Amino acid sequence: MTTMNWLEEVEKRKEDLISATQEFLRIKSVLDPSTAKEGMPFGEGIGQALDYVLGQCEQAGMTVKNVGGYAGHAEFGAGEELIGVLSHVDVVPEGDGWSSPPFAAEIVDGKLIARGAIDDKGPTMAAIFAAKLVKESGLPLSKRVRLIFGTDEESNWQCVKTYFRTEEMPTMGFTPDADFPLIYAEKGLTDLTVFQRHEAFAALGLPGADNPAAKLISLDSGLRMNMVPDKAEARLQPLGLEAAELIEKYEAHLQASGLRGSAELVGGSVLLRAEGVSVHGMDPGKGVNAGTELIHFLASLGLDARANQFVQFTERYLYRQHYGEAFGIARDDEEMGPLTLNTGVIAYEAEGDAVFRLNIRYPHSLPFEQWSRILQERLAEAAYALEVVEHLPPHRVDPKHPLVTTLQRVYTEQTGEEAGIIAIGGATYGRSLQVGVAFGPLFPGRPDSAHQRDEYILVDDLIKATAIYAQAIYELAR
Repeated sequence: MTTMNWLEEVEKRKEDLISATQEFLRIKSVLDPSTAKEGMPFGEGIGQALDYVLGQCEQAGMTVKNVGGYAGHAEFGAGEELIGVLSHVDVVPEGDGWSSPPFAAEIVDGKLIARGAIDDKGPTMAAIFAAKLVKESGLPLSKRVRLIFGTDEESNWQCVKTYFRTEEMPTMGFTPDADFPLIYAEKGLTDLTVFQRHEAFAALGLPGADNPAAKLISLDSGLRMNMVPDKAEARLQPLGLEAAELIEKYEAHLQASGLRGSAELVGGSVLLRAEGVSVHGMDPGKGVNAGTELIHFLASLGLDARANQFVQFTERYLYRQHYGEAFGIARDDEEMGPLTLNTGVIAYEAEGDAVFRLNIRYPHSLPFEQWSRILQERLAEAAYALEVVEHLPPHRVDPKHPLVTTLQRVYTEQTGEEAGIIAIGGATYGRSLQVGVAFGPLFPGRPDSAHQRDEYILVDDLIKATAIYAQAIYELAR
C-alpha cells in the first residue's frame, strides 16, 4: 500500500489544474455540423477540444492517438490488462440567462462557472491531472492506463461506437460523468414507435358511438420520448353537441380535475389545450402527462369510430400507466427498481395515422424479449404495430467485482464517508465499457447544474475529485 497523500499532491498543482480547466472550458465544443470536415466529424469546436486534451496528455509523456476525430486516447504504463477512464469533450448548447458568459469560465464565490464545468469538461481535466500525477509518482504499475475521450456523448454516442470498432476494450474502467459514490447498474432503455395506419383501423370495421358528440380531427402532444409532455392540443368537429356545449364540458372538466388548459372556437372547430408537468421520462409518475390527460377527457365524450378506438386504447393502456401494468409488463426489481413507461409523444390525424412514441426503461431481471413479446401481442389486438427505434440493454457490474470494491474503498479513504452503490434509470457513459461504472464527479447533496444556465463545479470539489481519481487510477492499475 502506498502512503502517498493524493490530495496534498493535487493541491501543489492546483493553479495549473484550474488554469488548464478554464482554458479547456473556453473552447465552445458544441455539435456544429456546419463546420464538420475530415477529422472533425462533429465540427471545429469539438475538434479543437479533442486536440486540446490530447495535447495535454502528450506533454505529460503519454502515448496519444486520434481516431478520426470521433474519439481519442492517451496511454501510459505496461501490462496485459487495460484500465480505462472514459470522458467526453462535447457539451450541450449554452442556452440563455447566464449570470456570467457561458464560455468565459469565470470563478465566482468558489464556483467555476461554464457550460461543461460539471458535464463533462471539468471532470475530464480532473482525470487527466489525476493520470499525470500517477505517472509522475513513479509508483510501479502492472497494468496500462488509458484515458479515452469521446466527442458525441451529448447526442448519439457515435464517438464510442466508432472508437470501439477498431480500438481495444478496457479490462475494466470508469467514467467521471455522473455521481459519487458509484453507479454500478443502469436499466435497459428502449425507444419505441407504436402506430396504427388508417387502413389498419378500417380493416377492423368497428362501429362508432350511436350519436357521436364530435369528430376528432387531430391531436398532438409532446416532443421527445424521454420527457413527460407538458402541452397537448386536440381539434374537434362538433357533431351531436354544439361547439359551445363541447367548450362548456371541457371547462367543467378542467375545474373538476384541477388540470390547466383552455378551449376556444377556431374556424368552425373546437380547439382544446391541456397543460401538464414535464419531468424526465425515467420517472414519469412525478409528472403530469398533458396528452393522456386530454385524451382522458375525450374518452368521456363519445366520438367517431376511429377516434373512439384511439381514445379507448389510450385510456386502457396509457392513461396514468407509468409502469406498464395494463399491458401486463410491470416488474419491480429490488436492485434496479421498476420498469417505467413514458408516453412521450402522441400524434393523431383523422385521415392519417395514430402514433405513440414510448420510452420504456426496464430492470435486468425482466428480459427485453419477454416484455416486448407481451407488448406486441396487446398492440396487435388493437391493430397497432411496433417499431423499436433504439434499444440499450441493461448494464450491471457485480457489486463484488474488484472494480466496484476498489472504487468504494478509495472513495471512503478520500472522503471519510461510506461509499454506497447506486442503480439508476438513466444512461451513463459507463455502459460503453464492458465492465464499467460511473464514478463522480457530483458529490452527494450537491445540486446538479448540468445542462442548466450557470452550470458550475465547485473548485474545492474539482480538487477533491482529482485526488479521488488519482488514487483510483493507481489502485486499479498497480
